[in-house]
Parts: sequence; structure tokens; C-alpha cells
Amino acid sequence: MLQLFKKYSVVIRFIAVFLGSYFLLSVLYNAYLIYSENQTEFYPDFFTNIVSRQSAAIMEFLGYSIKLEPHETESAVKVFVEGTFLVRVVEGCNSISVIILFVSFILSFFAKKRATFFYILAGIVFIYTINLIRIALLTIGIYEYPQYSAVMHDIVFPLIIYGTVIILWIFWVRVYSNLEKNESQV
Repeated sequence: MLQLFKKYSVVIRFIAVFLGSYFLLSVLYNAYLIYSENQTEFYPDFFTNIVSRQSAAIMEFLGYSIKLEPHETESAVKVFVEGTFLVRVVEGCNSISVIILFVSFILSFFAKKRATFFYILAGIVFIYTINLIRIALLTIGIYEYPQYSAVMHDIVFPLIIYGTVIILWIFWVRVYSNLEKNESQV
């Protein structure tokens, strides 16, 4: 039995670190969401609110008239394009859950502290930025081509955010494996 643990120690370590960090970060994020339930300044929570505002700024930069309002019956921000209520930005749109998934994976392939820290930081900024652009383009796409709203929301735009994360993971594994090779040759 001990030989099996030694043989698969890398896999066991990966799974333990991934699940442990994912669980811990998810618990912390859930605590944040519970704390945010009674907050009124940044409705429905700070991150969802700021993502709504920043996505609206992108759409306004592209020439659209945007208005944001708190949703009356849901924990969401209503987005009006050219005076028409079009979409809701909910907690699941703020990219935090995707960022938690990204960070957990990178921690599972931990390399040098500095390289890992800066890659995680750069990855978070990149995912967050892609998400803002994704929300803005999705909203504009639904406004301009409402007949394709289901395909855009359910297929194309999840593919963008998750595809970004997968590409970042692949790049990290390639970089990480090169770091490991370089360290073993020294």
C-alpha cells in the first residue's frame, strides 16, 4: 500500500491541493456572499455590482446608452440598453467562481513562489478583464441579435470564459514542467 502512495504521490498531492484550496476558497467566497446579503450600498454584492458598472462602461465606450438598476425581486443588477431592459447580471456573472477554479488548479501545480504568485495574479486580472468584455459583448449581442440570445448566453460566452481558463492552465503546465526540468538539471 505504501508503494502505491509513493508511486502516485504526485497525483495524490495534486488532488489534495486542488480540492483543499478549492474548498477553502469556496467557503471564504460563500462567507463573503452571506455577509453581502444585507448590504445595500453595492447591491447585490460588491463584485457583482462593480462588474456590472465596468461592463456598462465598456458598452458606453462602444456607443450604447446604458442604465443599471437593482433588480426588485432578485439578487441581480438590471441592465437597460437604449432604455430597454435587456439582461440581469447575477452573482454567477462576476467571474469569482471561475477565478477560484483557476487559482486552485495553479496551486496544485505550484512552482517557485514568485512565479506562481505572479502567474495567479496575472491570470486573475486576465480572467476578470475577459469576463467584463464577455458581458459587454453578450449584452450588445442580445440587443443587436435577440434571436441568437440563447446560443450566445448558453454556448458561446461560457466557451469564452472557460476556454480562457483552460488555455491559461495549459500554458502554466507547460511553463511549470519547464521550471521543474530546469531545476532538476541544475
